[in-house]
Amino acid sequence: MRLVKLGLASVNTTVGAFSKNTDRALAQAKKMAADGVTLGVFQEQLIAGYPAEDLVQWQGFIDRQWPELERFARETASLPTVFVVGVGIAWQGLRLNCAAVVAGGRVLGLVPKEKLPTYSVFYEARTFGRGQPGMAETHRGVPLGDYLFQFDFGLVAPEVCEDIWSADGPMRRRTYSGAELVVNLSASPFRLGFVETRRELIATRAADHQCTIAYCNGLGSNDGLIFDGGGFLNQNGRHVMETPRFQEGYAAAVVDLDRTLRLRGEATTWRVDREAWVTNGGQRVPVVDCTAAVRTRREALTYPVPPHRSFFLPGPDQRRPGREALCEDLLDALALGVGDYFEKTRAFKVLGIALSGGRDSLLTLLIAHRYAKKARREDPGSLIRAFYMPSRYSSDATSDAAETIARELGVPFQVVSIDEAFERERAVAQKMLGDKPVTAITEQNIQARLRAQRMWNWSNSCGGLFLQTGNMSEKSVGYTTIGGDLMGALAVIANVPKTVVMYLLDYLQETTGYEGIKKVLAKPAGPELAHNQVGEEELMPFPVLDACFYLHAGEKLTPAEMLQALTAMFPEVEAARLGGYVEKFVRLFHQSIYKWVQSPLSLHIGNLDLDRERALQLPVVTGTEWLREG
Repeated sequence: MRLVKLGLASVNTTVGAFSKNTDRALAQAKKMAADGVTLGVFQEQLIAGYPAEDLVQWQGFIDRQWPELERFARETASLPTVFVVGVGIAWQGLRLNCAAVVAGGRVLGLVPKEKLPTYSVFYEARTFGRGQPGMAETHRGVPLGDYLFQFDFGLVAPEVCEDIWSADGPMRRRTYSGAELVVNLSASPFRLGFVETRRELIATRAADHQCTIAYCNGLGSNDGLIFDGGGFLNQNGRHVMETPRFQEGYAAAVVDLDRTLRLRGEATTWRVDREAWVTNGGQRVPVVDCTAAVRTRREALTYPVPPHRSFFLPGPDQRRPGREALCEDLLDALALGVGDYFEKTRAFKVLGIALSGGRDSLLTLLIAHRYAKKARREDPGSLIRAFYMPSRYSSDATSDAAETIARELGVPFQVVSIDEAFERERAVAQKMLGDKPVTAITEQNIQARLRAQRMWNWSNSCGGLFLQTGNMSEKSVGYTTIGGDLMGALAVIANVPKTVVMYLLDYLQETTGYEGIKKVLAKPAGPELAHNQVGEEELMPFPVLDACFYLHAGEKLTPAEMLQALTAMFPEVEAARLGGYVEKFVRLFHQSIYKWVQSPLSLHIGNLDLDRERALQLPVVTGTEWLREG
């Protein structure tokens, strides 16, 4: 047997905080070594933080990373452990996103990322150069390129993130060249339900290439991108370990690399495919001999004992029910996003929320409180301020609901009426208009803007982080006010559909029992900017609205195709009414782009987020003739 203990670390990094990122990694590295880890894996761009975006174009930003990598090597020199860490380098005018192999106090090699994503939230090809098959260069005297690394325990193939997502990635030629252990350093953002996709992909790649895969993911939130951490260890298609998500630390497990080679020998299809690759001119990837750099200590490792000490019985089922998994993951991700933005910007002292007594601001408050419970365990409510700013249209029910939930959470709560200010601003607007009347929509917007103005004044005076509370569904059709409820410093649920908002609140009501949630849910959703205002009556049923958004913005369907799909989804609604909903949605969606491009930085939870800079990139000025049938 050739037993090795593999450690997968999660480090919450901050872009540009090179020393702190390295310090956090060193703390984990030393713990891993003390735990007998043979090879420790860290995430993509560990030292720089991710995503650095155009900071990569600054020579100083790139050059400053190397001394930290050397420091990491020096401070782990005495450890009998190999480490693979993410770093950026500048080489012949290119910036390369690399996996650095470190052991024995030295940087032993650099393997650059080959597949650079430029889709969804990724812009890597904008700033980074690509590694190439057969690349064999040096950087600061260190091998740089398409290399494998031989240690006393086996042959290692480092790679970076997107390389594993391509069927034509480097894993194929590297395993055909003898690599037994593929180490993937990733910074894969949180996307709702995506952990299952990662798990399945890694199992597929490990089976296809008959290798052991150690996959390590980034942790923490930077500029709205949330990284949930976690890692996977899979041997030749068999799941070995999954590490905890949303928390810093590491987990480790033992595998027998002789088993990987034995299974490779038994897999006739893999052997035939490899023979064909060699026959057709496949070039073997060169090996860097690192056996003299470090002597690992594996004599104390013991064979991994299966659950129940049986190779035939299943282990305990650790999976959560689907509803719990979805809600807890989403709430953890959003709380991490709020907390890291609050802490890493170093500009804020307290969190502020304008409570309306409605669903969106309630969910935002609960997410902020979820973060505060971790950051300030003894008194989480002291980290938050809640304000209720009623006008003549605000109901006693929403006032009571807002006050109740603030009291239950221990959050300081203030009532500050905007009614007098509303009268003044309406009079000023009337004076400016002359003989034209102030419209009803303007009266609504005045109220929203007054509330936002007061939140900004509060924020400026006390260093408060003003949290924007709008949801994605209403944002997508412009059911929001520029300068009003669209404003804030951070949009917490701006990419959460309204149906998901309500789903989460139902879940939180069941799991927490808060009376304040119950009171909010007892009233139909509406902004209370006019008498008896109900959102679904002014727009359309929220399930239909969310379906329209997904079909048009996600599936890229035309109105006619949308109607066909909606007819199947909602057979209880007459076709003519559905057609009206489709027409209304498409019209509002395209005429509201100018609004949502002005919204604050938002937390990302999927591939369909309304963010022109990172996700759905749509022109503001555009014709809509193509939407009509020819």
